[in-house]
Order: sequence, then structure tokens, then C-alpha cells
Amino acid sequence: MSPLFTNDAVVTGILLVVLALIFVTAGSKRPFWQKFYTYVPPLLLCYFIPALLQWPLGIISGEESNLYFVASRYFLPASLILLCLSIDLQGIVNLGSKSLIMFFTASFGIIFGGPIALFIILHFWPGIIDADPDALWRGLSTVAGSWIGGGANQTAMKEIFQVSDNLFSTMIVVDVVVANIWMGFLLYGASITTRLDRWLRSDTTAIDYLKHKVENYRSKVERVPGTTDLFVLMAIAFGGTAIAHIGADVMTPFMGQFEGTLKAWRLDSLLSSFFWLIVISTTIGLILSFTRARKMEGVGASKWGSVFIYFLVATIGMRMNIAEVFNNLGLFAIGIIWMLIHVLLLILMAKIIKAPFFFVAVGSQANVGGAASAPIVASAFSPALAPVGVLMAVLGYALGTYGAIMCAWIMQAVAT
Repeated sequence: MSPLFTNDAVVTGILLVVLALIFVTAGSKRPFWQKFYTYVPPLLLCYFIPALLQWPLGIISGEESNLYFVASRYFLPASLILLCLSIDLQGIVNLGSKSLIMFFTASFGIIFGGPIALFIILHFWPGIIDADPDALWRGLSTVAGSWIGGGANQTAMKEIFQVSDNLFSTMIVVDVVVANIWMGFLLYGASITTRLDRWLRSDTTAIDYLKHKVENYRSKVERVPGTTDLFVLMAIAFGGTAIAHIGADVMTPFMGQFEGTLKAWRLDSLLSSFFWLIVISTTIGLILSFTRARKMEGVGASKWGSVFIYFLVATIGMRMNIAEVFNNLGLFAIGIIWMLIHVLLLILMAKIIKAPFFFVAVGSQANVGGAASAPIVASAFSPALAPVGVLMAVLGYALGTYGAIMCAWIMQAVAT
């Protein structure tokens, strides 16, 4: 069914009105809203209300809109630059080894969760999936590629294991819906992180120190921005985005010269324009954090970065069609069991090493969501922590194809 509005100018207005209403009510002093937002975090609504506007309301549609492309290619790089301006690299280093342990635990959960989920479905509920087991494990390899790395890794799996176009499109639906539902839980978890950290008995000293140090710097340089300040800020954000696009346009064909070698080494991510866009924009932000541009935090750099991130969240939500779950119940059963194994393993490891829930959330999202959503989840804890999500997501890109191939081989053994 065609959505009510397909004009992106109209859809943009609807999304911005929705975001404004959420933040106006979230800042309200009225008892009802204060109680409501005690249980429902604003960021979660920024994600799910656009999803509901798509289905069941049918007002807008992610498939009919180019807004996600605009937000992910223009606003996301701009937000990464702005959020990295006041980054404290030493503070990130001081976060220690637990962040990497949780990241690799998340990857491990994806690699072995898929085969376990496939085994459970094929041996206990074989009738709920009408698909050839050989085609099934090949299709699921693309989900593994996406959940460990990203879109480039997912496409690489399609080519390596010769997945048909029809099956690939179905797997994309499973990937997007299951991953987005989990992201919703993570956004909620960010709002109750204190309780979760208490349950995990976590040591959050390094995270708290990093947040407070960035916030103290922000309050020290904060001033009322003038028109010139805002133009300079936008020039930094979108000028940097332009440089990142130029760099991506140069690096992608350059790496294409070594396509055979890179594919042989399973480094398909280096052939992705989006990969270079994220890496270059993040690098620009990191470099600028050592210059006078760092003081732009005083005129709202991270606030504008957060605005861009929230708009990206809304466009991601707009792409989630919950109705698709009912059309592919068997495949979603595998996806949900797979994700549950991933989550349980993360929580178990966090309990053992007493890792903060922040590392659980970002370690998971750096794998499952990649560079588009890892900073969203990280900034839900604090804008000061967004760069941590980006850096971990880039690591996921690098390792995604290797992990997905390993997962596919195990699923092949299970299925055949």
C-alpha cells in the first residue's frame, strides 16, 4: 500500500515535528510527562514513532524516501566531526581493555549464535521454514556479514556464497528488523544504565571521568553563539563532510585496483565508499580536536551533532517495517534466537569482568549496527562517548568478513 505522503519535504517536516514534540514533552514539568519519561526514554520514541508512522498508520514510508540516504551520507559524517571536536583521546585510552573484550565477545556471539539458532530451528521446528537447508545457510551468511561488520561485508557474503537476489532481499528484512528491535532495547537500557551497572557490579570510574572531563570543558568554553559562530560551525561540519566525500571518491576507485587481493584477504570493506566516508570524517574530527576548532564546543558543536544524530535515528526508525515479521516467521525465529544468544553471552561476560552496561551496548551495536548506529547508542549514554562507538564500529568493518565466513562454514556443517 502506498504511503499517504511520499514528498520528502513533507516527510522531513513530519519527522522534525515529531522530534520537537518528543523533546518539548520530555522537558515538561507536568507530572504526567515526568512520570512517562521515567520509563520511556525520549531517544526510544524518536526511533519507534516513525516506525509506527510507517506501519500500521501508513503515513510515511522508508522505502519511498531518500531521507535515510541523506541523513547517513551527509548528517552522520557532519555529526561525527562535531561530536569528535571535544574528544579526549587519552580518556578513551583510559577506558581500558574491557571495551575490547566486550566487542570481541559480541563478535563471538554472532559467529556461534547463528549456527546454534539454525540447529535449534532445523531440529526442533523444521516445518516453520520452507527453504532448502543449503540455500538457508548461504542466505544467513549475509546476516552474519551485516551483524559483524556492515553493508559491505553483507554484500561480500552474497557474492562469496552465491546467494540469490530473492533470498538476499528476504535476509535484509530479517537483518534490519531484528537488529532494529535490539537497538530499541539498547536505547531503553541507556536510560536505566545506573540500575544495570549496579546489577552488573560494574566499575564505571573511567567512563564517569571521561564524561565529566568533557562536560567540564564544555561549561568552561560555553558562550552564546552569534551568527558568525554558527556559520563557522556549519562550515567545519559540512566542509569536513565534503572533504570526507572527496576522500571516499578518491580512495574507493584506488582500492578497486587491488580488488582481487583485497577480496582474497577478505578486506572487502576497503572497497566500500561508506567505509571511507566514516573513517575520513572521524579522522577529520579527531585532528580538529587538537586545534583551536576544539573551542567550537562552546557554541554548541555537540548539540548540533546530537540534532543530526536524532534525525538519523528517526530515518532509521522509518525504515523498520514491523509487519514483515509476520511474513517470515521462521526466519525471524532464527534471527531472534541468534540475537538472544549474542545478548546472553554479552551479559554473562559483563557479569564476569564487571564491565559497565555502556560496553555491552556499544560492543554489541558496533557489530550489529555498525558506524550508522553505534554512535547513536553511545551518545544515548552521553554525547561525549559517541566517538567510542565510531572507533569500535570501524574495527567491526575490518573484522566483519572474516567472522562472517567462519560463521557461514559452521552453519554449513549444521545445515548439511
